[in-house]
Amino acid sequence: MGEQQHVTFPPEVIDEYAALGVDLQALFSAGHLGTRMGVRIREASAERVVGTMPVEGNTQPYGLLHGGASAVLAETLGSVGSMLHGGSSKIAVGVDLNCTHHRGVRSGLVTGVATPVHRGRSTATYEIVITDEAGKRVCTARLTCLLRDVRPGDGEQVAG
Repeated sequence: MGEQQHVTFPPEVIDEYAALGVDLQALFSAGHLGTRMGVRIREASAERVVGTMPVEGNTQPYGLLHGGASAVLAETLGSVGSMLHGGSSKIAVGVDLNCTHHRGVRSGLVTGVATPVHRGRSTATYEIVITDEAGKRVCTARLTCLLRDVRPGDGEQVAG
């Protein structure tokens, strides 16, 4: 499923998931869609998730970064943060995504940084700021995830 990437996780998170036999790289990846789009998660904790995505291959007909591509990056990063906040007994399910597109980008790499707005028992909300290589804001997104209890069979989809 694409190239293997190395994500930096807090040691306590590594220990928690290793005890369950879950492959963190698979669980906290961009998934099949994100892999096809070149999304790479660079850093991951409940307090901050950072990821990148190339503009090339993710454009609309006018050659600009597609707004849906920004949404994929934003939802991926916010979901990873929500999962880390919820811990191994919860699964994060996106229930609301809002994206405001500020400027177009034609080339290079965009970087998204997700930080928590709210982290509760049943929901988590993250703000995701996507910038271009010059540090200019391209998109601001907000993702709210429902944190639901893990059910039997959920682990089969993410186990390594």
